[in-house]
Amino acid sequence: MFLDVATIRVTAGRGGDGCVSTRREKFVPRGGPDGGNGGRGGSVWLVAESGLGTLLDFRYRREYRADNGKPGGGRRKTGADGHDLVIPVPCGTGVVRAHDEVLLGDLTEPGQRLCVAAGGKGGRGNWEFRTARNQTPMKATPGQEGEAVEIRLELRLIADIGLVGAPNAGKSTLLSVVTAARPKVADYPFTTLSPNLGIVDLGDFASCTLADIPGLIEGASDGKGLGHEFLRHVERTGALLLMVDVGAEDPGHELGMLREELTRYGRRLGDLPFVVLVTKLDIATPTEREAALAAAGDWCERAGGLGTLGISAVSGENLDQLRTWLRRLRDHGAHVTEDSPSVDED
Repeated sequence: MFLDVATIRVTAGRGGDGCVSTRREKFVPRGGPDGGNGGRGGSVWLVAESGLGTLLDFRYRREYRADNGKPGGGRRKTGADGHDLVIPVPCGTGVVRAHDEVLLGDLTEPGQRLCVAAGGKGGRGNWEFRTARNQTPMKATPGQEGEAVEIRLELRLIADIGLVGAPNAGKSTLLSVVTAARPKVADYPFTTLSPNLGIVDLGDFASCTLADIPGLIEGASDGKGLGHEFLRHVERTGALLLMVDVGAEDPGHELGMLREELTRYGRRLGDLPFVVLVTKLDIATPTEREAALAAAGDWCERAGGLGTLGISAVSGENLDQLRTWLRRLRDHGAHVTEDSPSVDED
């Protein structure tokens, strides 16, 4: 359905076996044990690369395996370690362990690395087992198996601000007007089925990235209407624009539903700074505009939003003011991102 999710199986290398050997040299009749340890198996690492944009390659290759360690040798020689396997992934990739849905880490910055399967330890050679009573042990241990795990890679958009609203709230239209992005725009719900990104010029050599998230409906946090697929892309935004149609029957209720779904989905989405946008002012009467703005403003104040603004992407009404709000919202979101805890890394 989406090209931003892929499931693969990774297997780390097996450790090399320990060696059983005795020292054999001329004029040394009792050389004693000299078997070396096996080498460690190679581990599997994921590394974020800025030049990649999709997880498409993982649809054609699902199995990845690192090299095994080499066995130990005589004269106490330790076997060579297996080569690590490094798999490049796009920046913004979340890594989830498939069998229990545990988030192993997020790779958001170029060069960031995550070990997803550790190589097995090498076995011990008979040199390690010598004692005062057993000076010539003839035993060694095999190398340990490397970790094997099935992981799900989820590529999530990285944007300064996410556009969140019910289906047909005008998100794609706004994105197409204030950025160079060209998302599909039509007069029916769920026009957008995958997120779109665009860059807004804020003036004074400043800009911000907007993510147009497909429309949310009640129950989205439980997966209704592909909610999990859509909400995944809001996780990396630093702030939100909550958008409501001026013709909504109850703007406060609709905004409350959006906030509730974000909060229930978790991962701090309910705590992100936000501004409320009342859209499509060009199709409303003065009375309808006033009523919708008042209802949205009351809800925004109670919910702790930064402010409320009415706009029309078609007529261009208040779009200059919107850029001012976007700059402020971007700055608030940057503080949230800096204060957020770092992800687990190896």
